[in-house]
Amino acid sequence: MSKTAKYTTDVRWTGEHWGHVTMGNGPDMKFSAPPDAQGHAGVLTPEDAFVAAANTCVMLMFIWATERFKLKLISYDCRAEGTKLIEIDRTEIFTRLHFKPVIHVSTGGDPRNVIENRVKRAIQAAQKYSLVANSVKSEIVVEPEIVIED
Repeated sequence: MSKTAKYTTDVRWTGEHWGHVTMGNGPDMKFSAPPDAQGHAGVLTPEDAFVAAANTCVMLMFIWATERFKLKLISYDCRAEGTKLIEIDRTEIFTRLHFKPVIHVSTGGDPRNVIENRVKRAIQAAQKYSLVANSVKSEIVVEPEIVIED
């Protein structure tokens, strides 16, 4: 039987192009539009939050997958880039999310090709089970760099 879960955020306008967000899980911070949209530098923007939501969700699903595939993860670092299309009428949409994870794993005594195949399967599983990646219209591109250490 299906079930549901709810997540909340509260936002408050604090003047000009400033706002304050409180996440249901506790964190709170100020935010603004990006500088190219009459906002401010150095704070959270909705665009940053969108890309970060996808990046963090994919990472957590990758961690989950490495545990299931019995991988010995050493490190995971991922730069994600969101490409936003701005139409003539100023409507905007993210058209692409591009993830570039650098993944270090240990062979743990297994053959390198076996480990590499498991990492690739874990990446596929992470993308498949990422709530956020599955909830966006954008093209999702994942280009991993896999480093296998003895």
